[in-house]
Amino acid sequence: MSPLWTHKDAAKATGGQAVGEWSINGLSIDTRSIEPGQLFVPLKDIRDGHDFIPMAYEKGAGAVISEHEVSDAPALVVGDSLKALEDLAIASRKRSNAVRIAVTGSVGKTSVKEMIATICRAAGKTHASIKSFNNHWGVPLTLAGMPQDTEYGVFEMGMNHAGELADLSKIVSPNIAIITKIAQAHLAHFNSVEDIAKAKAEIFTSMGNNAGDENILIRGGMAVLPADSPHYPILSEVAENMNTNIELYTFGNHGIADARIISSQQFTSGSRAQMEILGEVVDVELPLIGVHWVENACIALLTARLAGIGLEMAANALKTQGNIIGRGEVHVLIIAGKSITLIDESYNANPESMAAAIAVLGLSSDRKIAVLGDMLELGEDEAALHSGLLERLQDAKIDQVLTCGALMKNLQDVLPKSMNAGWTSSHEKCLAGLLNQVQDGDTIMVKGSNASGMGKLVAALKLHNKKKELAHAL
Repeated sequence: MSPLWTHKDAAKATGGQAVGEWSINGLSIDTRSIEPGQLFVPLKDIRDGHDFIPMAYEKGAGAVISEHEVSDAPALVVGDSLKALEDLAIASRKRSNAVRIAVTGSVGKTSVKEMIATICRAAGKTHASIKSFNNHWGVPLTLAGMPQDTEYGVFEMGMNHAGELADLSKIVSPNIAIITKIAQAHLAHFNSVEDIAKAKAEIFTSMGNNAGDENILIRGGMAVLPADSPHYPILSEVAENMNTNIELYTFGNHGIADARIISSQQFTSGSRAQMEILGEVVDVELPLIGVHWVENACIALLTARLAGIGLEMAANALKTQGNIIGRGEVHVLIIAGKSITLIDESYNANPESMAAAIAVLGLSSDRKIAVLGDMLELGEDEAALHSGLLERLQDAKIDQVLTCGALMKNLQDVLPKSMNAGWTSSHEKCLAGLLNQVQDGDTIMVKGSNASGMGKLVAALKLHNKKKELAHAL
């Protein structure tokens, strides 16, 4: 297998000074997970990553990037380690003929990225963002780690401030760029949802900017936009103003959408839908529950066709789509001798994604319990956006609601007595309250922003299940 980077290639890409002769097979910014033969990139955050360079060598790093002089170990000495990472990413882009696909949006970007990656893997060699590596270091880290013979590169791009996506677009220069949805998220950093739409549209800034790229399969840029969104006019106008060569494509339920959902059905075991993708009708089966997964599949299938992948192959690939941690994973657990079904939606939350998760819980025929943590970064309307979840909960006929966190107190205050299962200030107390109320056969959905601790609550529930399994083993 050819090395990902040699000392000569890395020095040329970054303008840095190579120390020793070396080659590496991957990159890492974390000594806790670094693997032998990888290049360690020390970034500066709460701690200066340079402090961990000795540990990186101890764990078998093939070389390190350093802003300080290194004389006796394989290294690349540069002026700025983050800038060097970005330079490696740009060089990786230029030396590859991969079709580059970038995904952003207020809701669903990780899920759509994973679905596109699943399809692309069925068609050819694919390199995709892991987890949610979608910020100023995650995107260049992913691109810098892309093997030269990659056929499809799939990148997730996130933001919570204006200007961030423009910077990431310059690095990736996507051939196909997707905006999944615009919703009330990160409003603490924006004056309006319209401003969020304009910031998301920054992803189109450098599309088709392939100067210096070799053997690009797709020239120009293609934008995929939500036809049903009230913000479509903003997105399309910004896209066309930013890039006069851009081609616009749409998805959704709208009759004029290029990728249109004709019909869909939801079951406790998955979803079925019929769609028309660029004039071709296809039946879609997903092992994932919820209307939002059907919408995600519609985006993924349109993107596949734009990338030159056959629709039948793409639809068949989606039949195998696995669960994504914290985004609708379903677990059957034994808690205190009682069998429950846990729907793990603990990875982040805003009003749009919260509504989708509540709707999925509503499909259950068992007693339905929603465990809801704070939705963060919603700005001055945060109180109303939390209390406004009541209508969604009532429409889905949720039996019990446990609320957790200062902001969720706004919802707890308006819950009917019959639905109100209590409020707590922390995920630890919420877990205790839940364990006191759980009944055999319950279906429990847990959701909240990352900092709300709902992920920790899910982990604790799973631990209780493991303790039960251990007791049986003994």
